Amino acid sequence: MFKKNFIYFLLALPIAIFSQTKTGEDEDYVNDNVLKYDDYNYKPTIKTVQIHESSWEFGLPIIDLNGAEQIQLTFDDLEADKRQYSISFIHCNADWTPSDLMISEYMTGFFDLNIINYSFSTNTMQKYIHYDIVFPQQSLKFTKSGNYIVYVYADGDKKDLVLSRRFLIYDPKITIAANFRQPIGDGEQYNKQHMDLVINNSGYDITNPYKDLKVTITQNNRWDNAVTDVKPTFMGGNTLTYSLDDATTFNGGNEFRYFDARSVRFYSEKVKEIYKDENLKNHIVLYKEEIRSVKPYLYYPDFNGKFLIKNNDFKGNMDTEADYVFVDFFLPYLTPEANGNFYILGKLTDWRMNKASKMTYNYKRFGYEAQLYLKQGYYNYIYVLSNDAKKGGDETITEGNHWDTENDYNIFVYHRKIGQYYDQLIGFKKMNSLKK
Repeated sequence: MFKKNFIYFLLALPIAIFSQTKTGEDEDYVNDNVLKYDDYNYKPTIKTVQIHESSWEFGLPIIDLNGAEQIQLTFDDLEADKRQYSISFIHCNADWTPSDLMISEYMTGFFDLNIINYSFSTNTMQKYIHYDIVFPQQSLKFTKSGNYIVYVYADGDKKDLVLSRRFLIYDPKITIAANFRQPIGDGEQYNKQHMDLVINNSGYDITNPYKDLKVTITQNNRWDNAVTDVKPTFMGGNTLTYSLDDATTFNGGNEFRYFDARSVRFYSEKVKEIYKDENLKNHIVLYKEEIRSVKPYLYYPDFNGKFLIKNNDFKGNMDTEADYVFVDFFLPYLTPEANGNFYILGKLTDWRMNKASKMTYNYKRFGYEAQLYLKQGYYNYIYVLSNDAKKGGDETITEGNHWDTENDYNIFVYHRKIGQYYDQLIGFKKMNSLKK
């Protein structure tokens, strides 16, 4: 307890508040400068935050502790008034609560980095500054595996928070094998995907896997419906088998919806209208959507909820020459939903169900509508319903569920050794439901 209090004192940051409304929507925090151990923007002018392994913009924000990979963090500041931004780090447990490690126990070198790479936007109606940083660096190294939060703060004041994002560092000690099968019974074989997995810990001692080992599985990098703390069903020799637990059964979902906002001059397949308002800001109106739960499954390639930043109207640096546009969404729905609220979910909304992603019912149009301010690009998204009956967002009503859907899955295996006071990430595996 002393160590935890001491690290909070060093960082001069209050403890985060963890709570949800009945609908699953993020609470309105009294003080937006309270750190959340989550993906969160503390300033409304901070847009298009991306964090990933630096070699691939669609990659996960995860690196090998002993490897040469780096994490890249980028974001835009729409205030367009240059400020000195810096980053710092917090080590977290498997459940994304801060660990008891002091910062000197999981890092060497400098504990903070200044963001020195920035560029001003060009040829855009919306002015902004694009910031870019990679880590670890020669002067900053991580010494422990596990979950991490990187947070950005302004002008040397750690209370002036700008954004926070999750990333992970793994130290492979075990191997993971997994496969997908259709669930058995209750008709779920047609609309859900079940994962069986086997962990081999040969050469690595796990004294009590039921207590000391934690397995987390995410679908399409969503944390709202992540499965956590899965227990083994069989143990034998150096293998742990996870095969009968319903917790590893996910909604199949559907392929993600998409729209193309790479141009504000030419119409794409999903775009109904393009115009400029009195402030010369660009607007894109999408065609009204359809409820897909009553439609047959149709496969088409998607980004599994991600987006690609690109401006087809100019040939140049997409980081600084892609403009921002207001995008209008409309989902027909005869009567307001009494059991929760609808949200737009995907990387475009940081996979969050909050005021920004919440849809509002329009009684004149008989449907739900929302508007997002997005950087030009190609976007994936889905509509989900969130209520107090189920965890996270549920796509069943709006998108439907299909066993055939192509989904990405990530398996994270954490271990807390006897006598240790943090969870190390000892295994990671990425799977795809269609790629065997």
